[in-house]
Formats: sequence, C-alpha cells, structure tokens
Amino acid sequence: MNIPIWTGTSSFAPGQTPFGFYDNQTDFQIDSNKVANFCAQRLGYPLADVELQSGSFFTAFEEAVTTYGNEMYAYKVRENYLSLEGSTSNTTSNEKLIEPNMAGIVRITEQYGEEAGVGGNVTWYKGFLPLKSGQQDYDMNAWAQASASLENGDSIELKRIFYEAPPAITRYFDPYAGTGTGMIDLMDSFGWGSYSPAINFLMMPLNYDMQVIQAIELNDTIRRSNYTFELVNNRLRVFPIPSTGGNYTDSSSGTGHCGNLIFEYIKKSERQNPYVDGFDKVTNVSEVPFDNPNYNIINSIGRQWIFEYTLAICKEMLGYIRGKYTTVPIPDAEVTLNQQDLLSSATADKNALIERLRGYFDETSRTKLMENRALEGDYLEKELNKVPYTIYIA
Repeated sequence: MNIPIWTGTSSFAPGQTPFGFYDNQTDFQIDSNKVANFCAQRLGYPLADVELQSGSFFTAFEEAVTTYGNEMYAYKVRENYLSLEGSTSNTTSNEKLIEPNMAGIVRITEQYGEEAGVGGNVTWYKGFLPLKSGQQDYDMNAWAQASASLENGDSIELKRIFYEAPPAITRYFDPYAGTGTGMIDLMDSFGWGSYSPAINFLMMPLNYDMQVIQAIELNDTIRRSNYTFELVNNRLRVFPIPSTGGNYTDSSSGTGHCGNLIFEYIKKSERQNPYVDGFDKVTNVSEVPFDNPNYNIINSIGRQWIFEYTLAICKEMLGYIRGKYTTVPIPDAEVTLNQQDLLSSATADKNALIERLRGYFDETSRTKLMENRALEGDYLEKELNKVPYTIYIA
C-alpha cells in the first residue's frame, strides 16, 4: 500500500491530534500549520522527501506543548508545595498567583506545641486517680487499662499532674474585716467575695498584699507538708504518703480513699497516627490541580521552546521510520538512510532543551530572585558610596 507522505502543505482541523488538548484554541490552530511547515523544511524538504504526514507534525506539536506545561507546573509544585499541601484540590491552579503561606510550617511545628502542652493535634484527656491511705506508689499503666478505654496494644503517656493548694489570698487574714465599711457586697458582685474585703484593696499598699501572700506560701512550704510527686515510666510516687485522716468511702466502689489526684494524659496511638482527613485536599504532588496549559497565553519565549522541541520529536519519529530499511536499492547502487544520525540528534536536542527549560525556571525561582535582589542592593550601595557627598552650608 502506498501511504502518502508530506506534500508541503497542511490544513489543521480539530480532531487531528491524539488527545485534542489544544485543538479548540485559536493560536494552536494557527501555529499547527506553521510548525508543520517549519519542521518539514528543517528536515530537508523540498530537497529531500520527509516520510511524515501532517498528522505526525500535529502530534509532535501537541506533545511539545504538553511537555512544556508539565515542566512548568512541576516547577511550580516544587516551588510552592509547602503552601499547596492541604489546600483544596477541587479548583484548578492554572493562571492563579500562588501566594506563600505559613500553613505548612505551622502544621510541621504543631507537634512541638503538643509536647509543650500549648497546642498540637493530639487530644489531651483528663483522669482521676483515687489516692489510697498508706499507698505511695501507683502504676498508671494499670490505671489506663482499667479506666482509659484503650484499644488493643495502646498505652498512655502522662503529660501533667495537678496538685495546687488553695490560693494564699483565700487564707489572707484581713484585720479590717467586720469594720462596717459596707464594701463586701460590692466585691461579691465582681466574684471576689471569698477574698479579702474590698477595703483592704483600697486602703493598703499593693506591696503589703504581695508580702503577706508570699509569707503564707513560704509558711506552707517550710512549716507544713510540701505536697509533690515523682513520675518515672508512668509509675507515680506521691509525697507525702497519703494519711488515714482523710479517708472516706467511695459510694460506687465501697472502698476508702484519700481524694482524687487529677492528671492529663494522651493516648500514644493518637500521637503515632500521622494521617489527617485528606478528602478533597492536596495530599501529594499528583493531586495539585494543574491542568494542561492554555497555549493562547504562552509567550514567545515558551513558544520558541515548543517549536524546537516539536522539531526534535519529528526527528525522532522520522528516524524510527527510516530505521525500518537501513538501505534502499536503486538501479546499480544502494542509498543508505540516516536513521542513526536522526535518532542521535533528536535525543541530544531533547535533553538539551529540557535542561535549558529547567535551568530557566530555576533562575526565576523565588530563592534565586531574592538572592539576585540582595546582590543588586549590595552593588548599588557600593556604587553610591563612590558618589561625592555634597557639603551643605546653612
């Protein structure tokens, strides 16, 4: 069968490319015929036949535009992924200015806040440990298995244990109490009724109140039992040993104890769970919502790269076609085809074009531009330092 090859002219119409990504874009339709003519002439037409059809040129042109878009948007993803991760994946990022944000950095640093007890994404639970008379040591792992509703193999980690004596101000003896000042009801309205009567706040210097409060707290530390605890590997030791004087009977268990010790803890399985609900969110680079580029808005720099890459693809296709027959017999001689030359040239051209495009993108990265701006500022400062200073006479 005699398959027609390039005749020197073409007429592009939608549907002549394999995927049709850009068939309905006006500039792509106009440039398709020009690119076909450009590639054919660069391959030797009309001095030599080019064993390609117009559809071959259109296919190479579509692939070149798609490759350009892939490289461009891959660069955009690398440059901005920390800001894009976790964003919505339901809307395209094409033709949108990507503004850097702190969301990714905050998400990374939340774990530090979690360990410090000032944030994070792991829930802190509250527990109550009944202190038993005469028992100083408590196994919190045993408490967790009995009371924390743990799943199989899970365990807890205690984060904070509370023991706070009543505030010193509540034990502040006010020598002015009962003097008939009539201010107690007023202070009740502000929630200060259990504290010192209002006249003491109004009549006495503030430094006097501070010294009295410190004296009460120091008295508790030196003259009374200093309540504290020691926690090692979830084994809790309380000081002093709970006494028998505070025993009372728990109505639910019928056992006697000395009150509850309050603490906060986390479940280790929740800390070790790295997954966050990612429905309709960007969770990896393949989900960043970039579509194929709009050829109509690609500038002349990008289009020239696309034209050259199209030519490289056409060289590759022509090389494979001519490789079907290494030599062609003619009367009294043979013609050797240039398959290897075409394939070698196509491979070198494609690699060089990709490296050039990536280098161009890297030179325009946010980091590189800021470095250049800083360097420019340094040079300007050095240049201005050479300008003679004007002597001002008032």
